[in-house]
Amino acid sequence: MGDADITLRHIARRRPEELARAFTPEGHSVEVLGWIDTQVTKLERRMDKALRLRIDGTLRVLHVEFCFALRDEVPAQVFEYLGFLFAALRIEAPREPVPPIESVAVVLSGGRRRLPVTGVLRTAWPERRFSGTHFRIDAVYQRTVAELRARGSVLWLAFAPLARDATAKAMREVIAQIHAQTVAGEERAELYTAFLVLATIDPWGHNLQKELVTMVEDMEEGLLRRTPIIGEMIIEAEQRGQLKGREEAIAELLGRLFARRVGRRPTTEEERSILERARALGPGEVEDTLLELEGDALVRWLAEPARRS
Repeated sequence: MGDADITLRHIARRRPEELARAFTPEGHSVEVLGWIDTQVTKLERRMDKALRLRIDGTLRVLHVEFCFALRDEVPAQVFEYLGFLFAALRIEAPREPVPPIESVAVVLSGGRRRLPVTGVLRTAWPERRFSGTHFRIDAVYQRTVAELRARGSVLWLAFAPLARDATAKAMREVIAQIHAQTVAGEERAELYTAFLVLATIDPWGHNLQKELVTMVEDMEEGLLRRTPIIGEMIIEAEQRGQLKGREEAIAELLGRLFARRVGRRPTTEEERSILERARALGPGEVEDTLLELEGDALVRWLAEPARRS
């Protein structure tokens, strides 16, 4: 999913409780215990991380995958990831039962026909009882602006440009709501960046991207340009018509994230290593590693030969 994938991974990591509450049964308490990052799950990096939760005092796991569209391979990817995740949880606590796992595919675009609320992959012989997996489908692009606002968090406001009834007037109200419900400038810029990157997907042909950039810039007086966050340079390149290529923009984004983690800009050699890894592994996996490692560990990782995915 390119830019959208990088941006969504970033804001989801920063707002796990808001992500979890959207998929927790209404009226139940939820406590986020943290992201599940184990050696086994790192073998499969195409999909977004899983969250360890405590719902009404009981351990559970929520896996959310952001999908550009509900393509035929998505059920198999969900099933494959569940295998890695189940194995990881067993290794982590071999004497404990594996907590119940719920998978959700958040779909960002597709056709007008309503998607089912549940996806399925059958692995058993056709003569036998069902064996395989079911997963929840959240066709977020088929929701209305009001439905996304009703989720009660600014995280889901970033998805408003995907709504089937998105209009300039409604988006102006959403931008104002993001402004009102966030305090720190960096936090606000992250959400606006996600908002604008998702607007480029435009599943309904609203064609509001340029207008939305202007609205955000008018509201924040250049906040996007002066805050070093994931997605910032991509938006700037689109807005000002810069000649920077996509690859350079991604390298710059990841270089800025390196600077925030290590406390200095990367050297020329480190910049070259970041770009090589983005080519070999994809920018999403490189971003994950930059978020997970710190200081000397991150510097050592960049000095190692880049493996191919």
